[in-house]
Amino acid sequence: MLFRESAASVAARLLEGSLALHLTENFRHQHGRSPAQAEIRSWQRSLPALVNALIEAGLDDVEVLVEYSLPLTSKRADAVLAGVHPTTGEPSYVVVELKQWSAAYPEEDEPLLCRIDAYAQPVLNPIEQVRGYCEYLLSFNGALERMPNSLAGVAFLHNATEFQIAGLRSVEENQYGRMYTGEQRGAFLNFLRSRLAAKPGAQVADVLLDAKVRPSKQLMSVAADEIRDREQFVLIAEQRVAYEQVMSAVRKAKRGNHKQVIVVTGGPGSGKSVIALSVLGELYRRGVPALHATGSQSFTKTMRRVAGHKKREVQQLFKYFNSFMDAEPNDLDVLICDEAHRLRKTSANRYTKAALRTGRPQVAELIDAARVPVFLLDQHQVVRPGEMGTRQEIERAAAAQDLDCTVVELDGQFRCGGSDAYEKWVVDLLGLDGGTPSQWEPDGKLQLLTAETPQELEEFLVARREEGYGARMSAGYCWKWTTKITPDMTTLPEDVVIGQWSRPWNLYGDRSVLGAPPAPLWATDPAGFGQVGCVYTAQGFEYDWSGVIIGPDLVWRTDRWVVDRSASKDPSFTKATPDDDVDRLIRNTYKVLLTRGMVGTILYSTDAETREKLRSLVHPASRAEVPALV
Repeated sequence: MLFRESAASVAARLLEGSLALHLTENFRHQHGRSPAQAEIRSWQRSLPALVNALIEAGLDDVEVLVEYSLPLTSKRADAVLAGVHPTTGEPSYVVVELKQWSAAYPEEDEPLLCRIDAYAQPVLNPIEQVRGYCEYLLSFNGALERMPNSLAGVAFLHNATEFQIAGLRSVEENQYGRMYTGEQRGAFLNFLRSRLAAKPGAQVADVLLDAKVRPSKQLMSVAADEIRDREQFVLIAEQRVAYEQVMSAVRKAKRGNHKQVIVVTGGPGSGKSVIALSVLGELYRRGVPALHATGSQSFTKTMRRVAGHKKREVQQLFKYFNSFMDAEPNDLDVLICDEAHRLRKTSANRYTKAALRTGRPQVAELIDAARVPVFLLDQHQVVRPGEMGTRQEIERAAAAQDLDCTVVELDGQFRCGGSDAYEKWVVDLLGLDGGTPSQWEPDGKLQLLTAETPQELEEFLVARREEGYGARMSAGYCWKWTTKITPDMTTLPEDVVIGQWSRPWNLYGDRSVLGAPPAPLWATDPAGFGQVGCVYTAQGFEYDWSGVIIGPDLVWRTDRWVVDRSASKDPSFTKATPDDDVDRLIRNTYKVLLTRGMVGTILYSTDAETREKLRSLVHPASRAEVPALV
């Protein structure tokens, strides 16, 4: 939340012209960057429309929470109004989505999406957008969970007339999602009066803000229910747009001989795998032929084990990218390619039959396999030579077949406590987008700490586990990995050695040995804590607390990062791998490792100068008290 005051106080700030400046300063402090001009324009043009309506309705004392942050995400509602219900006297809250649109029309065959002339891509119908925010709040805010009738949602299109947005009315309205235009201002005032009394709302706002936040649903813990039974996740904003576009493409494919490629891009924790699982679950329950594929053994085997528990039919939904070399064209309605940044040039490997060694690009095989191929990716997570899954590569492959390619960009953050500031800090820390390391400013969403020794890092994580959190340690690939465990061994080889401290890598292979889980299950099996994970077992997963060991392959020297390829033990780096590629892939590796934590991350470097640099960036205040689990 950027700001809260009574409607009368906000109106006074508007009158003196200080509100937008105040919000801009608060935004800079919270996010470490300036707000976009479009955001500032919204504060200057849309907030006055809402506040003036509140004053005219006689609701001067209602509390206005501006840019209210949805729990555990980086998404924000334009405003939440807090007050007392005029009939019951109980707390009452109204989520408000403000739009400057003067006109909008529904997307063809998809009323939940709409088109605005100023936007290249369709967006969510505002009724559905605000309803999604309400449903999300009901799922995560403890106070609202106990009193769902206290919440309502409304979209106010203050510049629009009914004629200009008539097509948006085909979406059903209810308590959590309704819409008024500027032409309906009188009806909007009546709605506000029906939900809020002319009484102070500050204490009611405190109830909302002080409520306990329910823990976020981790993907693997609800995968089986999502696939077989019902939706487990509330998709909001661009997540819902991506979901609806896939479903729309499926309907078009069924009506006629239509084929469409969809690309969903987003950073770690933006919800790509949640979308993939939501789409797969819905299609499976409808009986629509669809499969899920990745290039990751760990991810696919875990999905087979967790989502397909005791149901072989569900296990068969999860495949690999190289499973479609000889697939019949358009045999599937939908092929969901998750972690598509791991696409390779071809599917052939040393075990491939000669007849299948056609040299055909893997991306072309996947596009051929379904009427609606869906690719979900983050190109900053390419960590191996030969991985080439990018938006541009997929667009080129679609164009080569003269196919439409729709791109949806996810900009939200649903991991790392919902801290988009942390994801940006990591990208800048590693110099992935041309940025430079900056001071971490605690934002109250994610905890970031440094450790002076690996013992300190491990002891911290052990303490978190004793409090009920999940935790894992991971490291750069800088130590040899004993892949063969012989019968005479009584303990796992402790390959990761740092001074007097040593621990084993996660197991190699698909068998549990000496109490440790097989490699694909390291991130999800509680017994995985005793081993150090690498990027290939951590990628695609999440856990509450993440301990990351930065090895000697990435060190800070004076004023820049230096990548030392000789310190890497990754066998995928060969003499033929260019230095520039190794540099990029090692930085990407640490981006993956640094963005696994849901609650917090603790960092340690094996290099003294690098530890000093990290200490200088991570403020001691970050060592805040760890919150108790709800």
